[in-house]
Amino acid sequence: MLAPLSSLIPTPLHPAIVHLPMALAVLLPIFAVVALVAVHRGARPLRSWGVAAAMFAALSISAWASMETGEDQEDAVEAVVPDAALDTHEDAAEQFLWLSVAVLGVAAVGLLGGRVGSTARVVATAGALGLLFVGYRVGHSGGELVYRHGAASAYVDAAATGVPMVGERGGAER
Repeated sequence: MLAPLSSLIPTPLHPAIVHLPMALAVLLPIFAVVALVAVHRGARPLRSWGVAAAMFAALSISAWASMETGEDQEDAVEAVVPDAALDTHEDAAEQFLWLSVAVLGVAAVGLLGGRVGSTARVVATAGALGLLFVGYRVGHSGGELVYRHGAASAYVDAAATGVPMVGERGGAER
């Protein structure tokens, strides 16, 4: 017998999704440089840069999905973590999303030939490096929420694990 679809979706969903944009942020500069070199050596921009542009799109979509799931789970987590830490993570995530969308727009122009397309490819490649650094800030602040401030405790049942939740006697402090 098959399990119901709802049992296949992890709860909370945010931690299961956030790793994709982080992985793409790491891989994207490599793909962009390879595509940039390929076009420089004579490959057609639409074919070679198209792979990089698709990855820029995947990054923006996955960053959006990560933000949406984070917002859905914000209420549960804000009960156990300091507001300042949550705000830092949220601000970094918004910056990452908007920067990824902006760089995606530039990358799309890179599909064109000529000087305009060439310039856009170089700018988008530099933007991919910028996304790597902004992505690090998002990941680091998210890790701080989980490992320093105990955000995961919002989803842990103390009775089931025997481990006190944040705020309970003997639990992690904020």
